[in-house]
Amino acid sequence: MLDKLGDRLPKFSHEEKKLLLNSLDFLGLNHYTSRFISHATSCSEESYFYKAQEMERIVEWEGGEKIGEKVHILLSLCCACIFYMITRLSLGSFSIAKSIKAWQGASEWLYIVPWGLRKVLNYIARTYNNPPIYITENGMDEEDDNSLPLNEILDDKLRVRYFKGYLAAVSQAIKDGADVRGYFAWSLLDNFEWGQGYTKRFGLVYVDYKNGLTRHPKSSAYWFSRFLKSGEKKDAKED
Repeated sequence: MLDKLGDRLPKFSHEEKKLLLNSLDFLGLNHYTSRFISHATSCSEESYFYKAQEMERIVEWEGGEKIGEKVHILLSLCCACIFYMITRLSLGSFSIAKSIKAWQGASEWLYIVPWGLRKVLNYIARTYNNPPIYITENGMDEEDDNSLPLNEILDDKLRVRYFKGYLAAVSQAIKDGADVRGYFAWSLLDNFEWGQGYTKRFGLVYVDYKNGLTRHPKSSAYWFSRFLKSGEKKDAKED
């Protein structure tokens, strides 16, 4: 960093360094997914942010296996026009033959990697004198699809699996010694997602944008409610 940025880096006096050392009240962490990182002088990333750091984000282990789960979306398929490759599914134009139901996060970058959250919490604890940590955002999205019946839209099984995995990782990090004080799921409601607008849905509660913004709890909302209430009972069983 010193070699690349030089005089552009801020300079701190000895007194300022003493004031800053271990001075934070808590650390807020937004976390959705994980990647392997490698140094790359000729980076294939489109974003200048990553090119400037001479880094490559990698989604596969050395053997070619993906870093985490990324399952299929709901598709209507005709067998004659399906072309399978090792890591992706490609479709040509087709007539509807039958429906195959499965699930996937809408954002291409979002792989489900719960162990990545445990590792980053432990890294923060080891590196920064174990500060209090609040996980300020954690969740996954779905594509807005008005062609599906409401009961299918609300049955977000993959989001339930996502939260189970990531909350288990938080629990493991706490047992490892990380000082995690709070966790915020993203998000309570479907909302406006910056450049993606209303096309991505992160909510535990479905918002019907075309019918007066009516709210419909998804399966994940009911699961989260049972999960939180189970903590009140010593003999409660995991759902």
